[in-house]
Parts: sequence; structure tokens; C-alpha cells
Amino acid sequence: MKYYATTHEWVMIDGDEAIIGISKHAADELGDLTFVELPEVGADVIVGETLGTVESVKAASDFYAPISGTVMAVNTALEDDPAILNQSPEDEGWICRLENIDMKELDELMTKEKYTKFLASQN
Repeated sequence: MKYYATTHEWVMIDGDEAIIGISKHAADELGDLTFVELPEVGADVIVGETLGTVESVKAASDFYAPISGTVMAVNTALEDDPAILNQSPEDEGWICRLENIDMKELDELMTKEKYTKFLASQN
């Protein structure tokens, strides 16, 4: 099950780890992505902190940690082909994996259904 932040990141729990990415909505809003700055492996992140940056032909935007933890892996394929985030933002376009996560922080995030309603309320 995926959880979503109001800042348009998603998190999916895989055992004791969290997989993080940006939502399809965010990728669509940014347009064609040309660059992704990934977080450093080993970095400790706190919920709400900047994880990295995505740049498109339209704009640059930070993305944030939807949950706290330690970066254990990054999707290096995005460095060579940032367009993966446009093509598959919620699958192959994952950004990083976190360990040492705080599962209680998931309570502050939205389900897919709540996120969809949140997006509708923003229009």
C-alpha cells in the first residue's frame, strides 16, 4: 500500500524498509524531467527535510522525505535517464530506499483515495 504526502511524494513499505518516490501528479506537473539530484546513501533524513531536486524544462523543484530514516539505496538509473520519472513515477521511477524508518509517521500521510480527494480540492 502506498501513502502520499501533501508535497506529492509517495512511500511504500517493504518489510522494514520504505521506498520513496514522487507522485504521478507531481511528475505530470513538472513536465519533461531533465535532471535528478538524488540523496546520499547513508544520509539520515527527517520527515519534511529535502531529499533532493528534480529539474524539468519548466522548473526545478525539491522533493521531501515523507518519512524519517536512513538512505540505504538510490535509483542511479535516474541520473542517466531522468525521464523514467515521467514514464513510471510510481514504479520504476522510485527515488530511494530508507531503513531505520519510523512507522508511526505513516499515520500523518494519506491513502491513495485521500490523496486523490486532496488533489481534487486543490483545483
